[in-house]
Amino acid sequence: MKTLRLVLWIAVALVAALLGWLTLEATRTKDQVTGGPFGVPFELVAQDGKPITEKAFTGKPTALFFGFTHCPEVCPTTLFELDGWLAKVDPDGSKLQAYFVTVDPERDTPDIIGQYVGNVSKRITGISGAPDRVLEMAKGFRVYYRKVPLDEKKPDGDYTMDHSASVLLLDADGRFTGTIAYGENAEVAEQKLANLINR
Repeated sequence: MKTLRLVLWIAVALVAALLGWLTLEATRTKDQVTGGPFGVPFELVAQDGKPITEKAFTGKPTALFFGFTHCPEVCPTTLFELDGWLAKVDPDGSKLQAYFVTVDPERDTPDIIGQYVGNVSKRITGISGAPDRVLEMAKGFRVYYRKVPLDEKKPDGDYTMDHSASVLLLDADGRFTGTIAYGENAEVAEQKLANLINR
């Protein structure tokens, strides 16, 4: 009987130790995600042809969107809506910044993406770069994209891009705080941006 009781106490102690360790690991992982800047270091090219790095996403809260200039609906709609939200919650542009990163750098040179974004907004900055560097940056920001041929029989012909469609929200330290989904209610989106400013 005493042996059984001893074995049970040892089992309880081991389970408690295991639960404590798992809690510590979960907390540590959460701290690692929220404690530092989101994403990875990168060096790409802004629409003005100048280098841009992850440091651009600090100093002010940031709205960050990934898309491409040949996008038929999601990208132009999101850019237009984002420009309107920015004007509503930050009229003078002193509290928020926004960036549009191409997922199609083969076609979207800095000049082309600059013209594309400039036709919609003066508040949003376009970003491009070498395809391998854009891919590395997007993966680091947990953004999915892939090239989709318009004709499966001609994989090297014209194509579109399948990609994540949410706007990423980063605080002034570059930490991830949430997203604005494609098709999000305008009032909800504006409140998310207002909350981002007030963090």
